[in-house]
Amino acid sequence: MVTLAPYGSWESPITAELAASSDGRPEYLGAVGDEVWWTAPRPQEGGRRALVRRRPDGTEQSVLPAPWNVRNRVHEYGGQPWAGTPGEDGPLIVFTDFADQRLYAVEPDSGAEPRALTPVSSVGGGLRWCDPVLRPETGEVWCVLEEFTGDGPTDVRRVIAAVPLDGSAADDRSAVRELTDDSRRFVTGPRISPDGRQVVWITWDHPSMPWDGTELRIAEVTPDGAFTGARTLIGGPEESVAQAEWAPDGTLIAATDRSGWWNLHRVDPATGEAVNLCPREEEFAAGLWKLGLRWFAPLPSGLIATVHGKGDTRLGILDPGTGRLADVPGARTEWASALAVSGDRVTGVAAGPYTGYEIVELDSKTGHTRVTGAAHTDRVDPAYYPRPAHRTFTGTDGREVYAHVYPPHNPEFAAPEGELPPYVVWAHGGPTGHAPLVLDLELAYFTSRGIGVVEVNYGGSTGYGREYRNRLREQWGVVDIEDCAAAARALAEEGLADPARLAIRGGSAGGWTSAASLTSPITEGLYACGTVIYPILDLAGWASGETHDFESQYLVSLVGRLEEVPERFADRSPVSHADRVRAPFVILQGLDDVICPPVQCERFLEQIKGRGIPHAYLTYEGEGHGFRRADTMISAVRAEMSLYAQTFGFEAPGVPVLELAP
Repeated sequence: MVTLAPYGSWESPITAELAASSDGRPEYLGAVGDEVWWTAPRPQEGGRRALVRRRPDGTEQSVLPAPWNVRNRVHEYGGQPWAGTPGEDGPLIVFTDFADQRLYAVEPDSGAEPRALTPVSSVGGGLRWCDPVLRPETGEVWCVLEEFTGDGPTDVRRVIAAVPLDGSAADDRSAVRELTDDSRRFVTGPRISPDGRQVVWITWDHPSMPWDGTELRIAEVTPDGAFTGARTLIGGPEESVAQAEWAPDGTLIAATDRSGWWNLHRVDPATGEAVNLCPREEEFAAGLWKLGLRWFAPLPSGLIATVHGKGDTRLGILDPGTGRLADVPGARTEWASALAVSGDRVTGVAAGPYTGYEIVELDSKTGHTRVTGAAHTDRVDPAYYPRPAHRTFTGTDGREVYAHVYPPHNPEFAAPEGELPPYVVWAHGGPTGHAPLVLDLELAYFTSRGIGVVEVNYGGSTGYGREYRNRLREQWGVVDIEDCAAAARALAEEGLADPARLAIRGGSAGGWTSAASLTSPITEGLYACGTVIYPILDLAGWASGETHDFESQYLVSLVGRLEEVPERFADRSPVSHADRVRAPFVILQGLDDVICPPVQCERFLEQIKGRGIPHAYLTYEGEGHGFRRADTMISAVRAEMSLYAQTFGFEAPGVPVLELAP
């Protein structure tokens, strides 16, 4: 029997605890012989990342007990944290531990404890390691070294380095060999040719971000393991090379957007001539936010497994000789940048509208797929999951705005006749990012209680080609706000959402869009409230040393140069226009966040003080950029729900009332 109750007041089995326990997904898949390994989230264990192996018999094992945390802080977002190779007595694994950022080696089948390979530095952020490639034949692991040279966030250099596997560098920085110089600000890990004679890697410099312009570099490898004759093959300030790999036959493949879309190209190592293997207005890669992301993987057969699509992504097998691309059938709408290959088997991480992220294996010969790890289980009746739909809205000047709409949905409740539902606009982070259409129990927490959600892939998002991505150039704080507003207004005009009960929320760059939407004249009076999560609030501060090196010059492309357009920085910053805030809001902030530090929130709240705007500021010890701990996520979801209940005028059963101070 269906119960009539106001939107927002519906009862749901999707609790905050359930949403928190389901947060995160498998990452950094890799094949070690016949086994597949990956890192997995552990929100109930302090938010650490566990290293998991799947043995040939199908059993899963967490390799390292708590508190080992297989993560690193290179670029602060981290990247590929482990590598492995099979051996007669079991695999050899190298990994980075988050606590001290050292590189470790372990033979898990021996029962021995991990042993440190690299030293600790007390200078600034210390020494950090990422994207390792094992070279057991030479007794080394080659990887990215990020080394702080001072106490400032931009006092840093990066090189490709060789670390001895015998532990001789554990207390001796001089035992680490540097394979490249630091003339390029950013480098990826090395990709070594099958014959071991050549190596490629990707570089870029400030003020470019890796989706703006990168270079694919190549060098010869000498018999003693040095790089010589380094030169650029392809790339430049307006060409983004996102990934490069050697095929088993020595062919060099790269994902580059020289056509306006990240497509796969065969690159001649001698001349740099690049041939598009499958020209399509689709993306075969995305933004290189973390080192070691893998959108494609060559197979021993000469075929290439690749993630591709426009908006939604699929897994396909590409024949580089004919350009034929055969897709894996199924209802999955998102394949992550985490492919691994072992023989004819391709393993990836995929999700769909009604399934969370799972590890899926494809037999490239038969086309058969099966779930082999992190299998999705319905911990509540899937009848409570939202029923999403793709939408393309019309934005300012008639431009297309891509979005996913999740109407309120609960099999046991309906709203009284004539009542329109509240809707929350979700603005994703990045801003050069993307919101996939997949099952998210945090989102379902709200829709199953009667609150609609629209996720907006505003101009600047990845997944729709460079032209769409470039809409945000010098327009951050304009285009993102306009596109989110276009979705909200359209839903209201179509009679699908209550125009008096619209809200906006987002984290990181989405937190910026949320806060800026509460202070911008573009959206005056549109939103009844907002949720702002670890945001950027002061552009001038962020451009002047208040963030990390990786994004320290991001604003050059998003806004302009501070010294040239200081008025633009001030005009778009929420901290400059706190007097325009009319709507209640909540800010959720990790106190250990070095990307969007708490000082920005504190500066904004100083301007809000005494203005009579109901608001709350919740801070979380031990949390950085992106909440990882279960108790934090539970608190955050409940606080957000309470804000909506108080603003939209409904009772939220079982949700503690958040105190909103004027």
